Amino acid sequence: VQLQASGGGLVQAGGSLRLSCAASGRPFSRYSMGWFRQAPGKEREFVAVSWNDDNTYYADSVKGRFTISRDNAKNTVYLQMNALKPEDTAVYYCAADSRGSLGLQPTMYDYWGQGTQVTVSS
Repeated sequence: VQLQASGGGLVQAGGSLRLSCAASGRPFSRYSMGWFRQAPGKEREFVAVSWNDDNTYYADSVKGRFTISRDNAKNTVYLQMNALKPEDTAVYYCAADSRGSLGLQPTMYDYWGQGTQVTVSS
């Protein structure tokens, strides 16, 4: 499975961005699809996951502001980010877990995209 993330950019605080992650190689309908982020000098942290059909789970820091969704027909997962804050600035990565589990740790994922930079200015 190859993952290609896109949609990052520079936005002012309070603005919105939508990230996309296109998967190729195998149908990913059974895969858990997660988003993680990594800020400079910090560890990669969990943001959101779509798993077991329509289930979703979010980090507390983004709950109510970010929404993960997926289009299995297009092998694509999205992360809609609203009300962005400067502390959301990071490289965002999408990842796929072939076991379809509720993956909150990076080690639970088999495949990773290349990352897309999100910068939120104050």
